[in-house]
Amino acid sequence: MTAKPRIGVTVSRRSGWRIFPLMALSVWLAGGKAVRWQSRAAVDLDAVDGVIIGGGDDIAPTLYGGEVRMGVRLDPDRDAMEKGVLEAAFDTALPILGICRGSQMLNIVLGGTLHQEAYSVYDSRFVKTILPRKRVTITDDSLLYRVTRVPCLDVNALHTQAVDKLGRGLQVAARDEGGMVQAIERTRDPFALGVQWHPEHLFYRRAHRRLFKALVEAARARMASRGQLDAAEAEAIEAEARRGM
Repeated sequence: MTAKPRIGVTVSRRSGWRIFPLMALSVWLAGGKAVRWQSRAAVDLDAVDGVIIGGGDDIAPTLYGGEVRMGVRLDPDRDAMEKGVLEAAFDTALPILGICRGSQMLNIVLGGTLHQEAYSVYDSRFVKTILPRKRVTITDDSLLYRVTRVPCLDVNALHTQAVDKLGRGLQVAARDEGGMVQAIERTRDPFALGVQWHPEHLFYRRAHRRLFKALVEAARARMASRGQLDAAEAEAIEAEARRGM
């Protein structure tokens, strides 16, 4: 029986207890197994085949040249954990799915910036709900379009920040009716897709489940390629040993 791809999932220390079960369900429905990471001590990149950077908590503005403000909920330890996870994921070609804050962190790690008060910049309708009450338009030549198979998608929204300047190698994959960026993606391997909404709350809708399916399939492909590489290395070592006999 083929092993299920293992997906490392970063979550907030404050809300992870209620969010991780939804993440785990979504990953399971896609054919994978989720592993919770709430601290740097829990992270083991060698034990997973893909990563999800979850939502919750604002990102420290010092990471992207933003303005430090009073009353904003920050978690510097989580910032450091996720920055390290993403940098290592790129180095080792681990597939990545960023959700809300995770999409923003994906952008920042690649050199991008954020709008700290996005609704003051865009003429977008302010919506704060886990229900799919907001509509986004998906770029037709994007990975996101190929994954979801729809030109428009009804999503939820819990954010006030959004992507401003794009990071290196990223492109916009979706915007809302006011032009605010709602999804970003990497234009080359490894697989890296970030969405501003929370698909784990919308697991009952097929298009949102396909986001997790795409991540798990990318992780499965990586498992297969690593297996082939390990087999080739083992064969080379055995051949070298035979020549030395």
